[in-house]
Amino acid sequence: MMVARTHSVALLGMTGSMVEVEADIGNGLPTLMIIGLPDTALSDARDRVRAAATNSGCPLPTSKITVNLSPAALPKHGSTFDLGIAMAILAAAGTVSAGSVERVVHLGELSLDGRLRPMNGVLPAIAAAARAGYRTFVVPAGNRHEASLVPGVTIVPVISLRDAAIHHGAALDPIPLDVIEGARVYDTEPPEHELSDVIGNADAVLALVAAAAGGHHIFMLGPPGAGKTMLAMRLPGLLPDLDAASALEVSSIRSLAGASVPRTLATRPPFESPHHSASAGALIGGGSKQIRPGAAARASHGVLFLDEAPEFATNVLDTLRQPLESGVISIHRANAVALFPGRFQLVMAANPCPCGQYGTAELNCLCTPNTRRRYLGRLSGPLLDRIDIQVQVRRVSAAELRLDGSGERLTTVEARNRVREARERMAARLSETPWKLNGEVLGTWLRSGPQKLPRDTTLVLDRALERGLITMRGYDRILRVAWTLADLDAVPRPGTDQIGRALYLRKSLTL
Repeated sequence: MMVARTHSVALLGMTGSMVEVEADIGNGLPTLMIIGLPDTALSDARDRVRAAATNSGCPLPTSKITVNLSPAALPKHGSTFDLGIAMAILAAAGTVSAGSVERVVHLGELSLDGRLRPMNGVLPAIAAAARAGYRTFVVPAGNRHEASLVPGVTIVPVISLRDAAIHHGAALDPIPLDVIEGARVYDTEPPEHELSDVIGNADAVLALVAAAAGGHHIFMLGPPGAGKTMLAMRLPGLLPDLDAASALEVSSIRSLAGASVPRTLATRPPFESPHHSASAGALIGGGSKQIRPGAAARASHGVLFLDEAPEFATNVLDTLRQPLESGVISIHRANAVALFPGRFQLVMAANPCPCGQYGTAELNCLCTPNTRRRYLGRLSGPLLDRIDIQVQVRRVSAAELRLDGSGERLTTVEARNRVREARERMAARLSETPWKLNGEVLGTWLRSGPQKLPRDTTLVLDRALERGLITMRGYDRILRVAWTLADLDAVPRPGTDQIGRALYLRKSLTL
């Protein structure tokens, strides 16, 4: 008997840390002790591993067994270390090859009959281990499709602990068992909504295209039935396909959240629309023990749509302020900090008042001015100040319906091509900077150096700042939108026309 070791992965948010699983078999009463800061679910692995090994035909030695999870100071959560613990013990007992086990990363939870249950987060776990230099992974057969999405690694899917032991040289005969399937795997992306279905509201369509091109956040205010939700659902279709790094990140978040995963890496931007009763943890992420991504993290590289935004709790909405600035979601706990990507496009929609009829010609609003002020006051000023584009969406009249029906409307494909061409111009201009989109550029950079606009171009913007109509942050965000409009217009730099339109897209609301 000897000390044997293998490897597994501890996930904290999207960050995966390598864990060395050591097993020692010594003299003493038959016990199985797990040390190295395990949580309750991991401590229960003692009974799961012993029962699974017995039912798989490779029982554990009746000796004192000590399993150490190193580094000991790193918190370990969940039951996905079961397979690694079992294989390290079997290697120490000589049942399987210790050299073979040591070269492999093992992931998976054991059931009492010895089968392996799929795990959430196998994709980010394998990606983290691959970055650390590991190339061979034994995973549950239910995670086989998801695990194979990581390039350049060898995946060994196994149905049971017995199959894993056979793979590492155990003298056992295979026994056919049913696979415990994991998250649903889908073959095609969900269908996209067509932009040409939108009738009227040319300003809102322009705002949507500009938001897609520059990665800007957008707030739409209008009565019920004006088309705010319809417009928001068409924004993901205007965005270009995800690049390889973004696709892996989006798929990893879906894996960590336990959602359905694609058979290949996700290529289209995600769309998340949480209900207005969502808590801060549901929106941003959290959990008492294992930290899970919220809707904002799941919307990374895509769109987070908050319909009926004033119905959300104010403290819940304000949790978005930090991710909107930094593009990173950080969740702090007493012993750890979990990080998730938070580079999403925020789309908020709201009615002008609780009854929704303020400003419409057809129906009278029943709300008092104080009621309207309190209703929209749930959207804090600092949050709204971080929204680049703020537009009014009005109901379509019968005359607009007849006139619009006879003309040509911008299609999703045409708008996406415009967005792609604008982003190519951005990429060329920002190639020597740390940013890729205008929505990410710092205002200090826009207001200095060769990209600084002449005073006669920004005169109307300067006056709005002097009169207190916009803040300094709003000033910079209008400059970002102006550069995006210039990229859409295929001009080298914004002029008074682009500045004027950007200011209108910022200050056209009637609150």
